[in-house]
Amino acid sequence: MGHRVIYIMGVAGSGKTTIGQLLSAKTGYTFYDADNFHPQKNIEKMGNGLPLTDDDRWPWLDNINAFVSEKINTLTIIMACSALKQAYRQRLCKGIAQQCTWVFLKGDYTTIADRMKNRTGHFMPATLLQSQFDALEIPANAMEADITMAPDKIVDFIISKI
Repeated sequence: MGHRVIYIMGVAGSGKTTIGQLLSAKTGYTFYDADNFHPQKNIEKMGNGLPLTDDDRWPWLDNINAFVSEKINTLTIIMACSALKQAYRQRLCKGIAQQCTWVFLKGDYTTIADRMKNRTGHFMPATLLQSQFDALEIPANAMEADITMAPDKIVDFIISKI
């Protein structure tokens, strides 16, 4: 099958980083977090409680696509990325669609809001969670993992499918 990218997607607070890191530990695939690709102006905007616009996101998504496209020439990787809209997912997979696997971490607003209230050290405030749900377009081509399952069970589920 060759090398590929496993995109772990969902709204903020759904557990993308946690699941991506655990999946990396179990598979040996290198993990990356799309949050680390944001330009400083996006981080500042979200940190000030303002949701990103599509125009804010396009360069970020293009940078991730370029990075992933290069990496999968030699490695299978895991990338945690919100990828909330179909247009974003298409941008992330441009030129590499056959090498993209999608995992959607699905959860309800209350569960995720409670998680976000308890997390520290992240630039995304819980006040922006509703904007994430408003933008979310449920993917048609992704395996769905219920975030109420234990993280190790989610990872085992993903591994069973890939």
